[in-house]
Amino acid sequence: MANPFQGEVALTLNGERHVLKLTLGALAELEAGLETDTLVALIECFEAGRFSSADVLRVVVAGLRGGGWKGGYDDILTAEIKGGPLEAARVGAELIARAFTVPA
Repeated sequence: MANPFQGEVALTLNGERHVLKLTLGALAELEAGLETDTLVALIECFEAGRFSSADVLRVVVAGLRGGGWKGGYDDILTAEIKGGPLEAARVGAELIARAFTVPA
């Protein structure tokens, strides 16, 4: 089960349930992948709605890797995400929110 107090979100990928988490290392990887120079710039990009589907996938990959997944960006491009693009976007948004806020 994903623990929101630890910033975790669950996602089913290729029929296997994964727990995603934006660790500091995953955030650093995400900053590099999105070519942002700070965490603030990363957050501002998403808050302003300046993100693409590729950006959403990079957030999901960072979260998967933070949760221990050994795959990479190229692997997610052919993966089956249960719930499709809408679920991927929801999970990405929830990861960003949980990484920087305390759950109610």
